[in-house]
Amino acid sequence: MPHDTALLVERLAQALTARGWMMATAESCTGGRIAGACTDRAGSSDWFERGFVTYSNAAKTELLGVPADLIAAHGAVSEPVARAMAAGARAHAPVQVSVAVTGVAGPGGGSAAKPVGTVWFGWATPQGVETECVSFDGDRAAVRQATVAHALAGLLHRLG
Repeated sequence: MPHDTALLVERLAQALTARGWMMATAESCTGGRIAGACTDRAGSSDWFERGFVTYSNAAKTELLGVPADLIAAHGAVSEPVARAMAAGARAHAPVQVSVAVTGVAGPGGGSAAKPVGTVWFGWATPQGVETECVSFDGDRAAVRQATVAHALAGLLHRLG
């Protein structure tokens, strides 16, 4: 795990533990790497509850409750789906916060509207769900690693 990711996990662990809160992840393009980064840290069971790897559209619907018609209307890589994934992870786990990611890691799968490197993020907290779209440069590994770091940093930011 890159040093910056390990530092983000350490800070996130401290922030969640201080509140007595638990988190969950809902991951598509990262395939569980956010959960993996969190659970690489010893003692993560004190603040990390579960991760949903919802790579397929069916998994997003079955495990997180993302409406199939929402995916059909907007595509899996979209603001409404990221929002629904984050809300679904929080609703389907005994947690206070969650982070969701859905994107195009490449090298294929991109389009003019959603080029490779496009990632939608969702963060669900007791205050609601916030979303953001980021475009990352690099190959598949670089996009996925940048997504993990941004997801963790975004949750940490929302915890204040």
